[in-house]
Amino acid sequence: MSLSVDLNADLGEGAGHDDELLALVTSANIACGIHAGDAILMRTSLRVAKQRGVAVGAHPSLPDRENFGRREISLPAGEIFALVLYQMGAFQALAHSLGTKPQHVKPHGALYNMAARDEEIADAIVRALRAIDPKLILFAPAQSALSRAAEANEVHLAREVFADRNYMPDGSLVPRDRSEALLHDPEEAANRVFGMLRDNRVRAIDGSEIAVEVDTICVHGDTPGAVEFARELRIALHQMGVVVAAFQK
Repeated sequence: MSLSVDLNADLGEGAGHDDELLALVTSANIACGIHAGDAILMRTSLRVAKQRGVAVGAHPSLPDRENFGRREISLPAGEIFALVLYQMGAFQALAHSLGTKPQHVKPHGALYNMAARDEEIADAIVRALRAIDPKLILFAPAQSALSRAAEANEVHLAREVFADRNYMPDGSLVPRDRSEALLHDPEEAANRVFGMLRDNRVRAIDGSEIAVEVDTICVHGDTPGAVEFARELRIALHQMGVVVAAFQK
């Protein structure tokens, strides 16, 4: 059985090791200056990604730099549409200035989690994507409101799972304020990712098995030890016969 998967990371967030991660991942989700980063950092990340042959996408967020975009904020769908459109527009302009064509969009943090549950928020994000470029790929969890909005609007979808996060029994991510939210062992992560690719299932924190679908795997670029984690994960996947390559429509 031949297995292939995209490996993505959230970058342009000022963590200080983007260069190293861009040598390991195949897709980069680049912060758009709202939860982290700025225009200079965005352009730098885009330029290095182009040099490394890494696919790039916008990583729009809620307006919450103080909490790194990880606090849920109640906003009308129209405001979310405008915020996402604004961030994607800036990202597209910077990418085009370097002769780079963006491939995808992945909402960040709380916006991602809210859109996974809420149909109106999901629809606002998809409408913003279509307004910028309907050919963009949306990174989203399978069987979520966000993936359903993409499918309903004929937007290309890459179904995402997380190598460095644990899962709740309902398929959502364990909240970051819980001690078991993060998975730190890259060998354990590789075994779990391999199981997700082979069996389309993952073990939740209560021991139950939940169904997953996988096109792309995320490693968070701001997590301490992210570079070593990504390096060891990629080596382990290679040893298991998994091809790591950018997602293709």
